[in-house]
Amino acid sequence: MEQPPPSFHRHVVVDLETTGLSPRQGHRIIEIGAVALEQGVVVEKFTTLVDPSVPIPARVQAIHGITDEMLEGQPTSEEALARFFAFIADSTLIAHNAAFEITFLRHEFARLKMGFPNRHVCTLEMSRRHFPRLSDHTLETVYLHLFPNADFTRQSHRALDDARMTAKIWLRMEEGKPGFI
Repeated sequence: MEQPPPSFHRHVVVDLETTGLSPRQGHRIIEIGAVALEQGVVVEKFTTLVDPSVPIPARVQAIHGITDEMLEGQPTSEEALARFFAFIADSTLIAHNAAFEITFLRHEFARLKMGFPNRHVCTLEMSRRHFPRLSDHTLETVYLHLFPNADFTRQSHRALDDARMTAKIWLRMEEGKPGFI
C-alpha cells in the first residue's frame, strides 16, 4: 500500500498526565489529550481521564491538579487506551518530551498486548536544535518564544491544553517562518 504524501499524512499531537515518572515503577497514565492534524489543520481531538486503579501521590496531584476523586467513574486504562489506539491508528505522533509519552504508551500498550508501531517526533528535541540560546526548553518557554504576543492562558499541566500548545509549536517550526533559526 502506498503511503500518502507527507503533507496529507495524519499527525497526532499527544500529551499525557501520569501518576509519576516511570511506568517501570508502577506509575500509570491518568489523562490523555491529543489533537489530530491533517494538512496542518486540527481535524479531531481526543481527551479522557483514565482510572488506573492506583492512587495518585499528593506531590503529583499538586502538579496537574488531577485527584483520585476526579478519576472515579472514568474509563479504565483498558477502555481508554483501546479508544486512543483507534484514534492514533498509523499516525505519526508528536509530543514535547516524546521520550516520556512514548515510554508510557509503549508500556501500556504492551501490558494490553497491543502493538505500537507509530513513529514519533519530539518538539523538545527540535526546539533544542533550533533555539539553543533559550534559557530552557519547557513547553511554556518554547511556546512564548514562538508566540510572544500570545494570550497565554491554559490549565496548568492538563493534557489537552498541552497537546494544543505542542501542535502550535510543531506547526510553527515545520513551516520555517522567518526568525526560525
